Amino acid sequence: MFMGEFNHAIDAKGRLIIPTRFREELGDDFVVTRGLDTCLFVFPSSAWSEFESQLHMLPVTKKEARQFTRFLVAGATPGELDKQGRILLPSTLREFAHLEKDVVLAGVIDRIEIWDRDRYTADGIGENMEDIAEKMSELGVI
Repeated sequence: MFMGEFNHAIDAKGRLIIPTRFREELGDDFVVTRGLDTCLFVFPSSAWSEFESQLHMLPVTKKEARQFTRFLVAGATPGELDKQGRILLPSTLREFAHLEKDVVLAGVIDRIEIWDRDRYTADGIGENMEDIAEKMSELGVI
């Protein structure tokens, strides 16, 4: 399970160090894709396979289902760690998430989210957590 937050920087070549604790959970095979809230999602291959199965179950006749699947799958790319524990983030994904230098890697149960540091501070954690918690309670979470 992924949890915790780490601050890192993307180098001039678009490489990002993955924290050791995340590397152990991530393994050698993983997928990087566009995420929601203008961040990137990084899934271990097992979690990505499970997620793909859920997407595959969506009805192709529903426009929103096609758009959602296209958004996540068309932007996906296999990830690879180099010897220093870095991944290369494609420029299209960096542009999507507005990643230039300073980023936050947030562990979110089955995935890692990669955020622009300023965006994460402003949007990632949210300021109205009490309102959100109330809505989650309605869903039976809390």
